[in-house]
Amino acid sequence: MDTAVVVAVLAFVAIGGAGIVLTSNNQPATATKRVKAVAVPKNVDRRKQATETAALKRRQSTAEALKELSNNEKQSRKRRFSVKGQLAQAGLAYSPIQFWIASAIIGVILGVVGLVVQAGAANPLFMYLAGAMGFFIGFLGLPRWILGMMVEGRQKKFANQLADAIDIIVRGVKSGLPLNQCLRIIAAESPEPLRAEFQGLVDASAMGVPMEQSLQRMYERMPLAEVNFFAIVLVIQQKTGGNLSESLGNLSSVLRARKLMKEKVKALSSEAKASAMIIGSLPIVVMCMVYFTRPSYIMILFIEPVGNLILLGAATMMAMGIFVMNKMVNFKF
Repeated sequence: MDTAVVVAVLAFVAIGGAGIVLTSNNQPATATKRVKAVAVPKNVDRRKQATETAALKRRQSTAEALKELSNNEKQSRKRRFSVKGQLAQAGLAYSPIQFWIASAIIGVILGVVGLVVQAGAANPLFMYLAGAMGFFIGFLGLPRWILGMMVEGRQKKFANQLADAIDIIVRGVKSGLPLNQCLRIIAAESPEPLRAEFQGLVDASAMGVPMEQSLQRMYERMPLAEVNFFAIVLVIQQKTGGNLSESLGNLSSVLRARKLMKEKVKALSSEAKASAMIIGSLPIVVMCMVYFTRPSYIMILFIEPVGNLILLGAATMMAMGIFVMNKMVNFKF
């Protein structure tokens, strides 16, 4: 009985000791495995998470900048098509009141000319109608048409010069100059209208106006897609960072490609434009030839009331035809 108890106690002690030994031998291995399985991936995950967080913040900043630029563009669209906006786009230092006063003077002059031309008409209604048409053409049509041509010509010059200005910024940034210094170089050495627009940008920056707001004002004065691209690149680079010289270099290549495409389309559509000019001028040329050969034959249209109505209808149809042909041969980019 005692022997059996002693054997059982010894067996229990031996089994317990073996268990303790085995447990103590496996614990360091288990701990090492756990450190390798848990601690190392945590470091990797933290680095990966930090990289993903930085990329996410950059994408969010870029999206916010693009959204803000889009909202500003929508808000300034109405101001760009106003008389005040067009005067600024044409580079004219006149107020809208001065423009409307000059338009009224031109309208009165053309209205008087219309009354004098139709003074001998049999029906006084045609005389008053000619005077009213002359006034409205002089007050609303002719000044706005001239202003639109001035704006278009100035925008065309600016678009042709912008790629060269961006190249100056790229070379300056690569050589170590700050962006503001590159803008000052363009404002000092570039021809008009590039000089005036970049001078306004430099002056606004010197007065403490944020770059984004200065570019928005520049876009309002020069509402071109090229200026919008330039503003987007600078705003995104300012908010998110990045290689400015590389971004502007790519933008310069895109602008030159757009210009090349415009010239190619212009060359391909030149034949259609020439045909439209010939067709549009042919009735006027024929009328002048008839007037110089047989004046009495053509003067019926100017003397008789029915002839006046025919001239009015012909002028209306000619204007509609010229408008349609102009839309057919002009392309927007």
